[in-house]
Amino acid sequence: MDDGGNPLLPDSILFDIFQYLDYKDVLSVGQVCHQWHAVARDEVLWKELFYRYYGVARDVPRHPAAVSWYSEFQRLYDNIPCVQVQTLKEHSDQVLHLSFSHNGYMFASCSKDCTVKIWNNDLTFSLLHSSNMKKFNWSYTQFSQFNADDSLLLVSGVFMGPRTSSSGEIAVISLENFTLLSRVRNKPYDVFGCWLNETNLISGNLHRIGYLTSCSVLWLNNAFQGVESENMNVVKRLFKLQNLNASTIRTVMVVDCSRYDSADLPHQGEQLASSPAAATGQAADLCSDSEEEEEPKRQAVPELSAEDSPGAKSEAEAGDGLDRFLSDIMEGRAMTEMEMETKVAQLLAKKRTKPPEPNLLSLEGCSKKKYLIFTTGCLTYSPHQIGIKQILPHQMTTAGPVLGEERDSDKFFDSLDHVIDIHGHIIGMGLSPDHRYLYVNSRAWPQDCVISDPLQPPPIAEEIDLHVLDLKTMKEVKRALRAHRAYTPSDDFFFIFLDVSRDFVASGAEDRHGYIWDRHYNICLAKLQHDDVVNSVAFSPVEQELLLTASDDCTVKVWRSPRTVRILHAEKPRLPNLVQCSNASRPDNGGESFLHYDAMSPLA
Repeated sequence: MDDGGNPLLPDSILFDIFQYLDYKDVLSVGQVCHQWHAVARDEVLWKELFYRYYGVARDVPRHPAAVSWYSEFQRLYDNIPCVQVQTLKEHSDQVLHLSFSHNGYMFASCSKDCTVKIWNNDLTFSLLHSSNMKKFNWSYTQFSQFNADDSLLLVSGVFMGPRTSSSGEIAVISLENFTLLSRVRNKPYDVFGCWLNETNLISGNLHRIGYLTSCSVLWLNNAFQGVESENMNVVKRLFKLQNLNASTIRTVMVVDCSRYDSADLPHQGEQLASSPAAATGQAADLCSDSEEEEEPKRQAVPELSAEDSPGAKSEAEAGDGLDRFLSDIMEGRAMTEMEMETKVAQLLAKKRTKPPEPNLLSLEGCSKKKYLIFTTGCLTYSPHQIGIKQILPHQMTTAGPVLGEERDSDKFFDSLDHVIDIHGHIIGMGLSPDHRYLYVNSRAWPQDCVISDPLQPPPIAEEIDLHVLDLKTMKEVKRALRAHRAYTPSDDFFFIFLDVSRDFVASGAEDRHGYIWDRHYNICLAKLQHDDVVNSVAFSPVEQELLLTASDDCTVKVWRSPRTVRILHAEKPRLPNLVQCSNASRPDNGGESFLHYDAMSPLA
């Protein structure tokens, strides 16, 4: 100001100068005087700082819930759970999985030390209970899930045996007194299992039919059956699905469509058009390089649709297929034993498979619908497809015959209602809190690969792609996120669990880091360091600024946002570098909060 109280520089010149500053300097100069403070809070200035600092694509609009560019910059800077506040070292071996209770008061951890540990969340975490499952011949615990009212804990484990063994078990633990209520066989073990409702859980079984052909059976089990029972608590069969080319059903999840009406949406989701095939019932192939391509270039991946699934063809078409197959044999067309087995299994199943549910995408009764989602395949044993099966109302209870209502029916196979092809090895899945969006970790196959041997899947990429699927439309709604990496081959891969909160998605990786992305802006916000592979991450369902990460380094780390740390008056911990994962580089904030430069100003 001059002696008369007039500004020495007009606002326009100050604005032009401030555009060359980074956010720290802009906040600092805003404390000089009222005029500089007003210019330093200019929305156009903070819009430019936002796009430049976070590396967001310019065509991505501001989050619809944001009130200003300044506050949005602050949210992404200050509300990310990137401050390590606690390290839990009670496990003696690799920690494989984490899960929170729905009320956020507890979480469970599973480990190669064969224990499941239940922890109390009271600002700092403390151990409540530990169950060692070795007495049940378990090799290790691998997965857990709290039921809807947080009264029971489902724990999935792997039986001891040779490396090729696929047998596992599910245990149910009461959270009132930590007693074991029941045990259920689970095969293959990487079905994991899940809750259908408060008292019933889903498990799997596998029956070999041939060298490459098998049948997966999904069972509904009552959690309160006694542990002494020899029938393993199987009370009702849900689905019986044929597997071809050494594939199996894995990683089951239940989608509750009644949550769709909530406001938890990926905010630029509808901007990306996915394959038109998804809208017509065909399998959506999520790996096309061009949005305009209607036909995938990879001939190895067939167009599998609800109409093409076993049982959807008429008996006349099945007969035509058999005639063609016999003609190929009579004409001497070369066919390996594995190809012949797969072809025969397909033909025999056509007359014995029930048709798919016709109203999967119908909005009628949507609030009461539930889907069963799982990984599967049709070309090789590597899970490369997502199968979707609607759970009908009469299937949501254990009432009825043990083997299902159609035990004596000729059509004893169920068909998939919808299939989404990922064209790569699926290594993890997670649902958004509203259950509308499915996030899928996958490692892509080569672009034009051809699978000639189901037991020799293609090599998989080191980069992990994170796909986002809209389960209301069965379409991909965002380009795949990419920042995290993995290095193991198909037969030794790590299952990388991910988790989704209202605004963020997080995942582990084999590169010794956990990652956090923003769901709206599609950018990586932070890397969270461990000393070994990060296997699992978990947001608190009631506080997305609290995140847990589990690693092969035998630890569970607790991360909170800088904002929460200040509120809790915690001792200032070491803050790792926040690595901007887009092309733009993000400077280290040095452990200081976004408000550090502005909070002392009387003008703030």
